Formats: sequence, structure tokens, C-alpha cells
Amino acid sequence: MSKRSLRDHSATRLSLVALTVVIVLLFLLLPLAQVLQQAFAKGPAVFWHSLQGEDPLAAIRLTLLVAAISVPLNLVFGLAASWAITKFDFPGKSLLVSLIDLPFSVSPVISGLIYVLLFGAHGFLGPWLIEHNLKIIFAVPGIVLATVFVTFPFVARELIPLMEEQGREEEEAALVLGASGWRTFWSVTLPNVKWALLYGVLLCNARAMGEFGAVSVVSGHVRGLTNTMPLHVEILYNEYDFVGAFAVASVLALLALVTLGIKSAVEWWHRDELAATRRH
Repeated sequence: MSKRSLRDHSATRLSLVALTVVIVLLFLLLPLAQVLQQAFAKGPAVFWHSLQGEDPLAAIRLTLLVAAISVPLNLVFGLAASWAITKFDFPGKSLLVSLIDLPFSVSPVISGLIYVLLFGAHGFLGPWLIEHNLKIIFAVPGIVLATVFVTFPFVARELIPLMEEQGREEEEAALVLGASGWRTFWSVTLPNVKWALLYGVLLCNARAMGEFGAVSVVSGHVRGLTNTMPLHVEILYNEYDFVGAFAVASVLALLALVTLGIKSAVEWWHRDELAATRRH
């Protein structure tokens, strides 16, 4: 490579690095710093007071509860769907792949309205639910359903490309050697995809805690009962309680940072295994 080519390559590299740093600063770090600055604008005492009311605590608890339910469900659904799609042939496989991607193309508000039309008081199943004293819309089950729908593709979409690249040879060899289907899954399939599964779960968790559109439609905005953190932030902001709004927003951001920190810690603890996996 000539000296001119080396200089051009270095200039391109520096330009890309500088552009990346600028974008990260402008669109990630600066907004996050503004959230924290607004949250502590009137001092730590006001910040903590804003988080100690029953409504913000209820919003935090509900957000964590919804994530704790929807993420494991999507882990199971996504793992089962990706396993079926990549390891077996069956009629309608391409349709199933398209259905998995459906939440990416449907507006979250529309998905929320679909659940209202299904489970609302005047919806398709509404009279039956009322007759059996079951409440889904404007209650926690509706919020969980909407969150599961919106976050459904994240685990599957992390796993499907990797499992397709790995092929079926190892699983077929295990079956030939006498392993059962479940033994093959636990001993062969799952270890090969555990890092992609971790990334999918983290993405699913982040989206579940931050979901606004679908949850807003099905929640009813009942303070202390059906308001998640994003909904509570909107209400406080509309009431010009900026410190309270940014205080709750900072907690939501902190949860995202904790999730990212866990991911980084796991990667650091298993860095040798990860490096070996990427080489293969």
C-alpha cells in the first residue's frame, strides 16, 4: 500500500471516529446529561422528594413488574420460534417469520387499539370478560399483553440469523448418537446461542421498560394503578412538574444503564469464551 493510500486510510478512519464521537455526544450523552441536570435542578432534596410519593413509586413498581413478566415470556416465545424456524422444515415457515416481524411494522398505538377492540368493554371479547368479571383493558394484564406484542421480535430476531448460520449439523449428530430432542436443545443448541439470547433479552427488557405508545392506549392512565414510568413522566411534564418528570425519567435512564452495565460485566467475565466464539 502506497503512502498516499495509507494517509487516505488514516484520514477516513479519523473522520469516521470523529463523526461517531460527535453523534454519541449530541444524541446520547448530551440528552442524558440534560435529564440529570433537570432532575437535580432544585437540589437533591427536591429530587428525592419527587420520587417518594405513592404515584411515582407505583409507576416504578408497575414498570418493573411488566418487564419481569413480558421479558421471560418473550424469551420463551422467541427461543421456541427461532428453534422451530431454523432447525425444522414445515408448511408456513415464511409466514411465521413475517408474523414475528409484524410488531416492527405496526405502530405501537395501533397494536394498543387492537387490544382495545378485542378486550375492551365494547370489544369482541368484552361482554364475555365482563360476564366472568375479568378485566384486561385499563388493567395490568392489558399492559403486559401490549408490551409482549411490541417486544416480541427482539429475542427471535437476535437468534434466527445466528442459528441459520450455525446450521443443523451438530443437532443432527447429537440425535444420531442417541440424544433426545430436549437433551440436544440443552446441550447443543442453547450453549451455541446463549450470547445472542442475552443480547435479545437485554434489548427486550430495555424496550419493555420504555414502551409508551401501546401501553398508553390500554392503560387508561390511572395514577397509582396503571401508569408506568414513561406514562407518569408525560403526566408530570404536562402538569409543568419538570423536576418530578425528569426525576422519574432519570430513574428510567438509570435502569437502562444498569442493564447495560450487567451486559458489559458479563462480557468482561467471559471475554475469552466470547473471543473464541467470534473466531469460529
